[in-house]
Amino acid sequence: MSTHLIAILNGPNLNLLGTREPTLYGAATLGDVESLCAETAEALGLAIDFRQTNSEGELISWVQECRDRASGVIINPAGYGHTSIALMDALLTLECPVIEVHLTNIHRREPFRRHSYTSEAALGMICGLGPRGYALALQALADILAEEETDGEETP
Repeated sequence: MSTHLIAILNGPNLNLLGTREPTLYGAATLGDVESLCAETAEALGLAIDFRQTNSEGELISWVQECRDRASGVIINPAGYGHTSIALMDALLTLECPVIEVHLTNIHRREPFRRHSYTSEAALGMICGLGPRGYALALQALADILAEEETDGEETP
C-alpha cells in the first residue's frame, strides 16, 4: 500500500501568521502550522505537500494539479473562500475528499466572511480552532481514506 499524499494549500496573507493581527490569528507562524501538519501526517502514515500563495491563479493551478496526484486536499482559502467562484469551480473538479480549514470562526466574524464559496466543494469545514484545525483535518482524511480502502475490499 502506498502512502497517501495530502495537499495542504493555503491562500493569501497566511504567510503573515504570527505577525498579522495576533490577537485574532494567534502567535503561531505558518512554519509552525507546517511543522504541526508534518508531525501529524507522519503519525498517521500520510505524506503532505504544504504550500502557500497570495495568488488566486496559482492556488487554482495547485488545486488542478491535485486531480492526478493527491488522495485528499486540505485548503485554507483565506479571503478567497469568500470571493472566488473560480477556486470553488476548481475544487469541484476533484474526486478526492476536500476539507476546508479556517483559523478563526468565520461565522463569528464580519458578515462578508460568513459565507464561503469554497465550502460548497468541501466534504467538511473546520473553523475557529486555530492551527489544531489542520491536525483535525488530517485525522479526518486519514479516517476517510481508511474507510474507502475498507469499502473497496472484497469480503470473503
